[in-house]
Parts: sequence; C-alpha cells; structure tokens
Amino acid sequence: MSQAPITLLVCALGGEGGGVLSEWLYDVAVRCGHAAQSTSIPGVAQRTGATTYYVEIAPQPATAGDARRPVFSLNPVPGAIDLLVSSELLETTRQVGLGMASAARTLVISSSARALTVAEKMQLGDGRVEAAALLAVLQRHAQACQVLDMSALAREAGTVISAVMFGAVAASGRLPFAREAFEATIRAGGKGVDASLRGFALGFDAVQRSVQQQQALTALLAPPKPTIDAPALPAALRARFPAAVHEMLALGHARLLDYQDADYAAQYVERLARVLAAEQAVDPGAVQGYAVTREMARWLALWMAFDDIVRVAALKLRASRAQRVRREVAARDDEIVKLFDHFKPGVPEFAALLPASLARRLAAWDARRQARGLAPWALALKVGTHTVAGALALRAVAALKGQRRRGSRFALEQSLIERWLVAVEQGTREHWALGHELALCGRLIKGYGSTNERGKHSLLHVVDHLANAHAIAEPAARAVAVAAARTAALADAAGRGLDAALLAHGAPARPVVAQPIRWHRRTPVPGKTP
Repeated sequence: MSQAPITLLVCALGGEGGGVLSEWLYDVAVRCGHAAQSTSIPGVAQRTGATTYYVEIAPQPATAGDARRPVFSLNPVPGAIDLLVSSELLETTRQVGLGMASAARTLVISSSARALTVAEKMQLGDGRVEAAALLAVLQRHAQACQVLDMSALAREAGTVISAVMFGAVAASGRLPFAREAFEATIRAGGKGVDASLRGFALGFDAVQRSVQQQQALTALLAPPKPTIDAPALPAALRARFPAAVHEMLALGHARLLDYQDADYAAQYVERLARVLAAEQAVDPGAVQGYAVTREMARWLALWMAFDDIVRVAALKLRASRAQRVRREVAARDDEIVKLFDHFKPGVPEFAALLPASLARRLAAWDARRQARGLAPWALALKVGTHTVAGALALRAVAALKGQRRRGSRFALEQSLIERWLVAVEQGTREHWALGHELALCGRLIKGYGSTNERGKHSLLHVVDHLANAHAIAEPAARAVAVAAARTAALADAAGRGLDAALLAHGAPARPVVAQPIRWHRRTPVPGKTP
C-alpha cells in the first residue's frame, strides 16, 4: 500500500475562513490517529490572489511502537495535489494554470461563485471572464471536478463558506475518515457550531448527490459488458485446474468436443496441463494468477479448432445461423427466406482431408499448373442451403469429421501446435514473462486461407528466432523482443512492421515467399492499334 501522503491545497479569499478550514483538516486527521501538517501562504490585497493553505496527511494511522515519523513538505508541488479545494472559480482556474492540478491525479472541488478581479472591474464594458471557459479548463486539466455554488449554500446555512467546503471535502472520499469524525471536529471548535454543521451538511449532501448522479450516468452510458455463457466444466477438470482457468478451460473443452470428439478434447486438456505444470514450477504462489495457462486455454483451443471445409459445412447447417439470417433480413414468420451459399474450394481444401502422400501429389499437380501461368484450381459452387439437396450436400461434407484425423492438414497443424506449445513450456520455466508473451502470440493465428498461413508463419518465425537463448541471452530481453514482434505483427497485415521489429532485436526477417507470375493476353479493342 502506498505510504505517500494525501495532499490538499485549499484556496480561500479574505474573510472566508480558510484558516479555520485548514485547522479542521489537520484536527480531523490527528483525531483519527493520522500524522498531518498544515502550512499557509498569504495572498495579497485587492483580489489579486487568494490565501492558500497546504495540508499533507499520512494515509495510514500511526501504530504504537513505530518510531518512524513521516516527512512532510512545506509547499505544494505542481502536479502532485490529490485534492484542490477553492472558494472561487477564477481562483481555482488560476491554481490550475500554475500547474497544481493533474489530469491523472487531482480532484477539484470549487465554488461556481465569482468575486470579480480588479482587472475585470476596470473594463469599460463587461469585462467578466466567461464561466464556461473557466469550467472547460478545469475539466481538461483535472481528473474529476465538483463545482457547486458554495456561497449560496453558506448563505442558506447562515455560516461562512469554509464549513461548506469542509463538507464537500468529507463527501469527496479522498480522505479516509468517516463523516462523524468531520462533524466531531466542528463540535470541538465551540463557536457557531450549529451553523457550521448546517453548512457542512449542505456541502456534504451536494457533493454526494453529484457523485451519485455521475456514477449513475456513467453506468447508463457505459457499453454493456459482454457475458460469457460458459458451459459446465466436468468435476474432474474443475479439481485438476485452478479456478482462474475454469472459465476459459470450459469454453475450450466444449469447443473441441463439438469440433471433433472426446479424445481430441482430452488431448487439449493434457496439453494445457503441461503449461500449468510449467507455470506452477516457476510461480508456485500463483502471484501472476495463472495468466500463462489462462491465455493458452484460449488460443490453444482456437488453433486446435482450425477452420476447414468440414467445419464450414457444419456451421452453415446450424439452426442459430438460419435464425440470425432471418433477423438480419427482418423476415416475418410467414415469409420464406431462400439462402444460397457460395463456395470455391481449391486444392488446399481437398488435400487437407487426404493422406499426406496423396495430398503432396495433388499439390504438386496444382503447382505445375500455376507454373504454366494458370490460376490455382478451384471449384466454384452455389449451394441452396434452404433446399433439401443443398442441406444434404452440406450434411455429407460435415459428416467427414472422422476423416479429418487421417488428413494431411490435421497432422501438419498438430506438429505446428506442438512447436509452439514446447516453446511456451520452456519459456515459462525459464522466465515467466517470456512464457506469457509466447502464449499471447496465439493471437497471430486467425482467419483462414492465406491469412491463417501468414499468421502461423509469423508465429513460428518468432518462436524459432526470438524465443531461444541463441538469439538473446537474457530471457527478460527475449520477452521484450517477443512482445515487440507480436505487437508489430498485429498492427501491420503486410508484415513490414514485424520484419523491422525482428531486425531490431537481432533476428532475421521472414523469408520472402515466391509468388508465381501469370501473363494475360490483352484483348484487342476494335478500332485501336494494339
């Protein structure tokens, strides 16, 4: 927990009780057992500056037997103020202009009332500074603002504005004291107690209402948080894995059960258990909350459930898909929706379901065709999913799930997954951050076709050239390099940023993939000389 003092800067004009307010702030801290210090810097006459009071309060009460004493500052430090309280709007803006407020730290509580400066009064016309412009400055340079007419509240209570300011400070929540402690401090003063308590209550209630309104508005305008309807996790897996992993594990396990079968889901669990063992070895106290295992539960499941024609056909037949299409076209219940799906499977899609030897022959045949300048072979299909014939055709393709395991792509994907998995295991055991960054590289595997292939090539290039000690000796430096390469790869689809990041960390750029050149005969245009 931070031991830095809570810093408050109070700005008040003459006769507004700023000194009393600073004494109250000091007294309430001491009454609650906290060390505190208060200093003041007088302003000058004729409304060219307010008197400022600076208060520092220890965030924790002093403990018995602790000989240490906090060291407080006598002057406010620009940008290091937690709470800026002011009785006049222009004076508040003046302090912001001096750099006292910080957009990352400072809560500003200000009265909206104005006391005109000498310069404003000297103008022949209306020389007043626009209040809207002053408020815009506060909102831009403060973490939060509470602006209310403290002067009107003080008149209503029959007291000075300092009592209202004290109530506003109490309601802000920036000081670790209960409302009763603030009120007890006022009662200990012995003068004008009833009026001061009325002013305190008005200031407290005004700020509290404003805070509640802001919270309600923020909750109303905030986008709804996505809810994950996670399936039930089997009891055996719930006992085997920590609670932090259960949600992602349940989703991944259910996905692979649906994608293939129970054996494939069990393989996913065993792979994840290897990562968990590596993480527990380097972080036995679970300080990092099993973040490596949780990320691997997500990205490993997505990679293992790679898209192929079997998966596409099964998804096209889902009842939820038909319902979504009807919603998108706003079809009524009595209307018929005809749905046509266009497919263009090529050699890679067909070869994926064939044994490796046949797949290589088919790929070599298509490569020879492309070498002669022909386009890659593909079969254009238009399937009426709403028809019996179309639905049966898709059902026949979806039924090839068992053939998937015997196909060339399945074997290839499993070997690539193992390369990544081993890298994550070894990286985690060597340095937790390195394993975490390598697990996050699973984000590179997305889409299908050429997009999916580029993602896998990028991930494996990072694994081969940045994850091991041959590239960079220190594992922490390797973690930084992997993070930089992953960020660059996700930001630039063309891969130029990734190559630059690889070179910057001493790794070679990705090899250039050969692309065939196809020549097209130009069709002559009648009446024009070719």
